[in-house]
Amino acid sequence: MAESQHIEWKETWHEKYLKWVSGFANAQGGTLYIGIDNKGVVKGISNAQKLLEDLPNQIRDVLGVMVAVNLHTKDGLEYLEIIVEQYPFPISLRGKYYYRSGSTLQELKGAALTKFLLERQGKKWDGVPVPNISVEDLKDNTFNIFKLKAEKSKRLSTEDLEGSNKELLESLNLYADNDTMLKRAAVLLFHPNPEKYITGAFIKIGFFEDDDDLKYQDEIKGNLLEQAEETLDLLKTKYDKASISYADDGTREEKFTFPQDAVREAVLNAIAHKDYSSGIPIQISVYSNKIIFWNEGQLPENWTVDRLSEKHPSKPFNPDIANTLFRAGYIESWGRGTIKIINACKAHKIAPPIFANTAPDFQVTLISYSEKGLSKMGLKKELVKIVLHLQENENITNTDVQKLCDVSKATATRYLNDLEKSFIEKVGTTGVGTIYVLKGLNKDS
Repeated sequence: MAESQHIEWKETWHEKYLKWVSGFANAQGGTLYIGIDNKGVVKGISNAQKLLEDLPNQIRDVLGVMVAVNLHTKDGLEYLEIIVEQYPFPISLRGKYYYRSGSTLQELKGAALTKFLLERQGKKWDGVPVPNISVEDLKDNTFNIFKLKAEKSKRLSTEDLEGSNKELLESLNLYADNDTMLKRAAVLLFHPNPEKYITGAFIKIGFFEDDDDLKYQDEIKGNLLEQAEETLDLLKTKYDKASISYADDGTREEKFTFPQDAVREAVLNAIAHKDYSSGIPIQISVYSNKIIFWNEGQLPENWTVDRLSEKHPSKPFNPDIANTLFRAGYIESWGRGTIKIINACKAHKIAPPIFANTAPDFQVTLISYSEKGLSKMGLKKELVKIVLHLQENENITNTDVQKLCDVSKATATRYLNDLEKSFIEKVGTTGVGTIYVLKGLNKDS
């Protein structure tokens, strides 16, 4: 047994440990052991019998929580086990709310507290009503664009699309429970200036020569449907212009640095899953060889980024926004967006995407290696060959390196070891059957 999200050890009981009881009740429940030190060694407590009687009443009276308190003995030493169940409603300790996350206890404040309280009411941030806004305040042209896209996607009935704007909002569940106030999602999706009500509801794009050398930038404002269209257009025409070539038969071919399907999915995922309560815009940083999509937001509880590279359920951070984007054909509803990014990178023959989630940040990075770019980074030509081969062929072996660079096995091993620090990772055990792939997919999970 070790301390974890569901287990906490304390040598003695102090009233301040009611915070931990509150934190467990507000999270997924857990067990607090009294009489065990922080290394998991049973030290015992002298007042176990008294606490066995007093603690259930104290916790009930102060927190309103019913717990099970059990007495245990090890090597003649008595210790207590306090079992706390998850509660469906918020549990406060004298007006403060605590939450057990991982092996730490957090006091919830500000946006995090608002989000927690809404979830305990079965609501999401984008489902909160906004007073003093009516359908007449929303943008007719955006409704028209939405209807055209929804008609093409065939994800809304003809009856819904032929009705009034108000009826369409009702079909999309964008009215609050009392059917008199619009939800925040409706404002973000259809209002001409949602930032008037929701700070930071826009997108920033910048082109960088390197991390501290910004060459030019744009801010994309308006509602989310307008932001999606304008952002995708700018990325395609200004930030990643296609190179033009001609095939032997004279056919014109366009080749973008980054796969357009992956770019589209990354932009729309950021719009759909951003935590709009943060007040911080979505930020897209474009370089000659990589593009980084950043938004404030978190994965579903108990998920890691590993989940994103395999089939997973759809659990949108903003379900009302995501539903509207789905009906318009912008996104899928089956959690396939990240899989589409991975497949698009593979088909385009660039490195695997990197998904990173270090709360409260979520980031997707696309990287396209080139001979010029790798040489500029200081890689000698043999190592450049290996990286470009991997980008083209997905994996490489020691034998492949020997042939590619015309070197001995020992030299090939040294090259691979040098690249393992930053560019590649080993798959399989050392020896025959070992392959190397480009780093990517999962980071900071």
